[in-house]
Amino acid sequence: MQRALDLAEKAKGRTSPNPMVGAVIVKSGKVVGEGYHKRAGLAHAEIVALRKAGARARGADLYVNLEPCCHDGRTPPCTEAIIAAGIQKVVVSMRDPNSLVGGKGIRSLKRNGIEVATGVLRKDSEQLNEAFVKYIRVRRPFVILKSALSLDGKTATRTGDSRWITGSEAREYVHRLRNNVDAVLVGAGTVRVDNPRLTVRLRKERGRNPVRVIVGGKSGVSLSANVFRNAGRERVIYAVGKDFSPMRENKLRRMGVEVLILKQKKGRVDLGQLMDKLGEMGIVSILIEGGSEINACVLEEKLVDKLIYFLAPKIIGGNGAPSVVGGCGVKQLKDALSIRDLTVFQLGNDLVIEGKF
Repeated sequence: MQRALDLAEKAKGRTSPNPMVGAVIVKSGKVVGEGYHKRAGLAHAEIVALRKAGARARGADLYVNLEPCCHDGRTPPCTEAIIAAGIQKVVVSMRDPNSLVGGKGIRSLKRNGIEVATGVLRKDSEQLNEAFVKYIRVRRPFVILKSALSLDGKTATRTGDSRWITGSEAREYVHRLRNNVDAVLVGAGTVRVDNPRLTVRLRKERGRNPVRVIVGGKSGVSLSANVFRNAGRERVIYAVGKDFSPMRENKLRRMGVEVLILKQKKGRVDLGQLMDKLGEMGIVSILIEGGSEINACVLEEKLVDKLIYFLAPKIIGGNGAPSVVGGCGVKQLKDALSIRDLTVFQLGNDLVIEGKF
């Protein structure tokens, strides 16, 4: 099963809106076929493994990290192929949360005389496909909030200088995060101050640029900003309130930018509605790389699933230096947001702190 998980992870960031799935076929103690789902629309992991095993699949055991599908989609049902191949036992790590499957695949296999075992490395499988699980259940993207900060919680100096708080290893890790998600989101303020490209730039391999999502604020963003480059070829979404200028909207659309007109909440774009719209677009995971105000809003509205902080061994100081989370904050300590499942590791001189809400 661990091998199946390792295979599944090879397609990280490439299978959306499908889950990551790996499959291994074993006969007489030897692997006779294995594979993984490489991209939505291509063959599922079980089919790839069965093709490699060929006739050796008869009487063999199949290990797969997600329950085999039993419905017609862009590809035929995997359960039918498993039954036809003569597999004698299927070991499933986790059941599919999709209501189209949800135990039906397992029942179909059992009805056809195939032994089925479940729950092997279940927690590992759930963690691997945590974004898919959330998306299937609530049709909203899995949201990761990322920030780089000093030991005293500052994201820049009082003059706005923020390059670079963290070292090269941490910055490479951020590019890998972008490479693994469907979209990256920032506020208009971040675009004005930092003028980021929000693209993937990896040292040793070619990455895939995520969809770029900009949340408009009270002040506009220059149409020549880096984030709008190649908007005609790579998807860029600009989310604004109903008071947005029609003239500016037309200019952005002519550049290839998708403009989302949303309702407002407390004078700002309703981020909850934005997440609903992104879910409708098939965006399963999103990385927020915004400033203190966007951070405060998404935390206040409980839209964040995972937090990743890159903590640099530096002290910046200054009352005018921006902090990682803005807004009013909580009144009492008992109301502070708590992080669970915390992990801490070192990248270069920086610490990476990850946790879930």
